[in-house]
Amino acid sequence: MENHIRKVIEQAEKEFAIKVLYACESGSRAWGFPSKDSDYDVRFIYIHHPSWYLSIDQKRDVIEIPNHDPISIPVDPLLDMSGWELTKTLKLFRKSNPPLLEWLRSNMIYYQRFSTIEKMKQLEKQIFSPTSTIYHYLNMAKGNFREYLQGDTVKIKKYFYVLRPILAAKWVQTFQTIPPMEFDILVHKLIPDGELRTKIDILLERKKSGEELTLEPRINLINEYLEREMQQLETYAKGLERNLIDPTEQLDQLFRYTLKEVWND
Repeated sequence: MENHIRKVIEQAEKEFAIKVLYACESGSRAWGFPSKDSDYDVRFIYIHHPSWYLSIDQKRDVIEIPNHDPISIPVDPLLDMSGWELTKTLKLFRKSNPPLLEWLRSNMIYYQRFSTIEKMKQLEKQIFSPTSTIYHYLNMAKGNFREYLQGDTVKIKKYFYVLRPILAAKWVQTFQTIPPMEFDILVHKLIPDGELRTKIDILLERKKSGEELTLEPRINLINEYLEREMQQLETYAKGLERNLIDPTEQLDQLFRYTLKEVWND
């Protein structure tokens, strides 16, 4: 699949007149709990030729292959690729956008060229906002908890889609750094040995083994933990301050440098 992903990237560069700077895995495969038939959720960052930016009209700043933007070679049905144009990316980076920060920390990198991504990583500490990051993960967890984990029987695999954002938010609270993508690391660092840890480890092993986790009785111990942590994190986040230095000038410089580096103009 990795070779196929690189071929799709090369074809996209030709057909959309872009240069891809970075491509990584962003979904359950990168989190460490894929199913047998999990999609490859590839996310990429790209830049257009300088002439694309010299227009009075704002243009579309995402590429979605193959759903919205088909290309002239076959694309594997398990491949879901979505890319952000660089100025869109840097605006979201300025806001400490958690999905973007996850991309930059992915342990499955399919493609990387030029110096842009490394320069962004050097600015991470400056732009990182614990407040917005915690609220992002907390809101994700609360929404999934309400939708999937309220009945006497629940879709058991949905526990991962509440546990992971809760643990990511808890990581920020505990370490004041961007959380890792890998679910294993979050669990082992944040949940001590005991009954709760054992139940989560068993679920994870079942998921990794390819077992189809469908409707099963609710796991009350995990539900109680999630409710307790959501309440605690909400209280903690309300007390955080939002004092960040505006990095716009540095990001403008990074964008201009990338244009020159990529296109040699």
